[in-house]
Amino acid sequence: MASPASYRPKSGSIPTQPGVYRFRDRTGRVIYVGKAKNLRARLSSYFQDVANLHPRTATMVTTGASVEWTVVATEVEALQLEYSWIKEFDPRFNVKYRDDKSYPWLAVTLGEEFPRVMVGRGAKKKGTRYFGPYSHAWAIRETVDLLLRVFPMRSCSNGVFKRHGQIGRPCLLGYIGKCSAPCVGEVSADQHREIVDDFCDFMAGRTTAFVKRVKDEMYAASAAEEFERAARLRDDLGALEKALEKQAVVLGDGTDADVIALAEDPLEVAVQIFHVRGGRIRGQRGWVADRVDEGDTGDLVQDFLLQLYGPAEDDPDLVPREVLVPALPPDAEVLEALLEELRGRKVSIRVPQRGDKRSLQETVARNATEALALHKTKRASDLTTRNRALEEIQETLGLPDVPLRIECYDISNLQGTEVVASMVVFEDGLARKSEYRRFVIRSVDGQNDVASMHEVITRRFKRLLDEQGRSEQVVTESGPMLVDPETGRPRKFAYAPGLVVVDGGPPQVAAARAALADLGLHDIPVCGLAKRLEEVWVPDEEDPVIFPRTSEGLYLLQRVRDEAHRFAITHHRNRRSKSMVESLLDDVPGLGEVRRKTLVKHFGSLRKLRAASVEEIATVPGIGERTATAIKDAVSSDDRKTVQVNTATGEIEES
Repeated sequence: MASPASYRPKSGSIPTQPGVYRFRDRTGRVIYVGKAKNLRARLSSYFQDVANLHPRTATMVTTGASVEWTVVATEVEALQLEYSWIKEFDPRFNVKYRDDKSYPWLAVTLGEEFPRVMVGRGAKKKGTRYFGPYSHAWAIRETVDLLLRVFPMRSCSNGVFKRHGQIGRPCLLGYIGKCSAPCVGEVSADQHREIVDDFCDFMAGRTTAFVKRVKDEMYAASAAEEFERAARLRDDLGALEKALEKQAVVLGDGTDADVIALAEDPLEVAVQIFHVRGGRIRGQRGWVADRVDEGDTGDLVQDFLLQLYGPAEDDPDLVPREVLVPALPPDAEVLEALLEELRGRKVSIRVPQRGDKRSLQETVARNATEALALHKTKRASDLTTRNRALEEIQETLGLPDVPLRIECYDISNLQGTEVVASMVVFEDGLARKSEYRRFVIRSVDGQNDVASMHEVITRRFKRLLDEQGRSEQVVTESGPMLVDPETGRPRKFAYAPGLVVVDGGPPQVAAARAALADLGLHDIPVCGLAKRLEEVWVPDEEDPVIFPRTSEGLYLLQRVRDEAHRFAITHHRNRRSKSMVESLLDDVPGLGEVRRKTLVKHFGSLRKLRAASVEEIATVPGIGERTATAIKDAVSSDDRKTVQVNTATGEIEES
């Protein structure tokens, strides 16, 4: 690791204006992004005695090899640039508030002619309105089931909607009054859109006026002696009130607010956020993240708000009118100005002092404390343990540097067929799934793990050399950057690992070492981890390297190897399942190569195709009812072996 003094800039060369700075490692990769009101004062704090720094800050400055900065006109611009760079470079030493689980959303597909209400997870899509996030999918479905009685909008999939339109008969929900049956023309697109708009208004918190309207209609129907309609409206009113009970009022003034609380220790911080809309709790989320430096609660709040509301560039509704926090960020006024710019309206960031808002934040704080305690009991190792594991690997294997980036490779096949390989990446002892890669082995016939390992290592590091070669030609004002010259984005394959781990013993290690030597790469360490005795093998050694059984370093290598094994098996199963589907469909009359591949892509696996009905198969483009029947007969009558994975051993088995 480099000494910070080796790249410390002269104090007089650093400006005193606000700006954003980046630390890079010796390969040019951005490892930390920060902003400052006064760049000179902030950067000088990093180059004091390393012993006085927070452990993770000390690791960052000794990993770094250079520092650069960009001066901006205002602090708001600094915040915007900091968020943009964090999003672009994904620096490993910045705090990353990532969800500890995936939270469900209630989505309404407003971009479709007949919008659909559904429960979903993951990234948002354009043309869809979202409510939430919520803690449990079952709670959303229960509420939607109640509201469909009052707002009978479409909730079926596109396949079901199209199929019932073709047969001219509504589904069960249409018969029981929980869908207005637009699929068969019971209502027009405009009438269905009115139902959808009422539903969205209700979910957005505008409930009082709608409930009053239903009551007025009920009394009017009763006065006109339309007793059946009055009874139906009475039941609708009961459903609305029951749905409202599930979303208890916590703030009587109908506030739109996000209530945030933190639970901290020297190594980690847990964040909880309650989304309150119209005075009701609409959703709750939680994160646990590693602490980067010795910043106080206000600094943590500022980092969190920047990452939470940064995506509001595309979704201004993400930012509420009021943000309640446990401590004001140091640049609260600047942050408010940024959020107001994103939202288009005034935003207030404040610490509640008394009343209902104070009580609610105390509740959120209790949730954060419990989340941190639960995380610590579940987590396999904390930051200190991960650092100890990496240091043990360095010392035991005699590596020149701590292997902050570890890549592991595994080969998977079944009797020499569908040979594939996996590459997984761990940085700072944690999986970096965005950089995982899959390979299909093409130049090796049969079951030859050694030759397959040689091929995959060769392909991966040829790509490394290619991208590094092209990246050297890209020069910016701040120096060379490993980026795509066409798009300006960082190249993920362009960074060499601190350690290459292969799943296997001496033959696989020798194959990996030979592949690197053939490419002229002699400074990348290689080791292998054999499954049977968990022995660690290194090149040119007759005996394995022995880690103590209680070693954190060995435990980390095992986790890396097991993750590569899991990833390879998953890839192998998917390819084998698709190839079995294609072979089964070879003899189906009228099914050519293009439609066969379309069918495989649509269902993804033989199990899903077998479970599908003739009607579901017929919804695939280009597949008619007669062909769908022939396909169903082919996959149902097949008596070949099926493939599954033994959950105990992780091995592929046939039955």
